[in-house]
Amino acid sequence: MLKKQESQQRIARLQQELKAKGIDGALFIYPIDVYYFTGTRQNSTLWVPAEGKPRLMVRKSVSRAIKESCIEETVPFPSSKEFPALFSPELQKIGFTFDVAPVQQYNYYAKLLPGRDFVDVSAINREIRSVKSEWELGQMRKSGDMICQVFREVPGFLKEGMREVDLAAEFECRLRKAGSEGYVRMRAFNQELFQGLAVSSAACDPGFFDGAVTGQGMSSASPHGASAAVIKANTPILVDYIGIFNGYIVDITRFFVIGKLAPELEHGFATALAIQKYLVDNLKPGVICEELFLKAAEMAEEAGLGRNFMGAPGENAKFVGHGVGLELDEFPVLAQGFKVPLQEGQTIAIEPKFVFPGQGVAGIENTFAVGKNGGVKLTDMPDEVVYL
Repeated sequence: MLKKQESQQRIARLQQELKAKGIDGALFIYPIDVYYFTGTRQNSTLWVPAEGKPRLMVRKSVSRAIKESCIEETVPFPSSKEFPALFSPELQKIGFTFDVAPVQQYNYYAKLLPGRDFVDVSAINREIRSVKSEWELGQMRKSGDMICQVFREVPGFLKEGMREVDLAAEFECRLRKAGSEGYVRMRAFNQELFQGLAVSSAACDPGFFDGAVTGQGMSSASPHGASAAVIKANTPILVDYIGIFNGYIVDITRFFVIGKLAPELEHGFATALAIQKYLVDNLKPGVICEELFLKAAEMAEEAGLGRNFMGAPGENAKFVGHGVGLELDEFPVLAQGFKVPLQEGQTIAIEPKFVFPGQGVAGIENTFAVGKNGGVKLTDMPDEVVYL
C-alpha cells in the first residue's frame, strides 16, 4: 500500500506546480491519477487546492476508500446541491485532466461549478508522475524481479508445434500465479492490450497498437497478441510481457528460437543490442529525449535496417522508448519531437526492434531507470537470444 508520507510528498509537488502556474486547484477523476495521489482506486473524485488540505469524495466503495486512502478528508461524494458549496468563490481557475476526461464528465463538473475557468493540467500531472521516488523504484525493481523469474521458465515449456496462444497461456498462467495484477493501464485513446504478446510467424502482421510489433490476435475484434498460428522451427519467437505488481509496471521482451536464426535476423538482433547499449549509456539527466531517438534511427540506418526499424516498412512506430510506471505509456518518450531533458528517477522501457516481413522480428526490450551514470536495469536478466 501507498505510504502516507509518499502521498503527502506527491500532493506537495502538485500544489507547488499549481501555485507556480496560477491555478487555484485541480480536480482528478481518472482512477489511476486518483490512486497515485491517494493510495485508493475506488470510484472517487480528488480535489487538490493550491493551498490547503485535499479532499477525496468517494462514490463507491466509501468504506474501502476510508481504509486505503492517505487523504485525511476522505468522505462520501456530496449531492449536486452540496458540491458547489465546497468551493469558495475565489477558486476560479480549476485544473482538469483533459487528456483522459470524457466530455460528458467535463460538462458535468462545469455545470456544478458554473463560471469557473477549467484549464488543462495533463502535462503537470504526467511530468510529476514521470519522476519516481525511491519507494516507487523499489516497487518497480520487485516487478522486474518477479517477471524475470517467469521469463526464465520459458525454455521449459516452449515447444515446436504449439500455437502462439498456447505459449501465451502458459506464460500468462505463470505470470498470474506469481501475482501479476494484469491491468495494463494505458493513457492513450484507443490503445489496449491483454497482458502482453507471444508471437512467432504472425509477429510481422501490422495492427492498431502503437508499437513495433502487434501480432494477429485471435480475431478482428481483438487484433493484438497471440494467434492460433503454429510455432515452427528456425523462426524467431517474441515474448513481450508487462509485469504489474502493486500497480507498478515493467516491460520486457526476450527472443527465442527452436533451431537457428536467418543471418538477417541475427544482424537485426545485434543492431538492436548496440542501439540499446548506446541509449542506456546515455540515459542520464539532461540528455534530450529526441536526440536519443534520432541517434537510434541513425544507427539503424547505418546498419542498413532503417526501413525495418520499429515496425514493418510503412508501419513503423515513431519512438524507441516509452515511460512506464502505473501506466504503460507514461512520460518521457524517446521520440522525434519530444524535446525535453531526461530527469533522474524517470523509468523508461527501451525497445529497439526490427520487423522483417516474411521472416520475423528481432530486437530487445528492458525497463531502465534514468541514473547519474546512465540507465539502471530493472529487468535484470541476460539479453541474448535463447536457442532451443
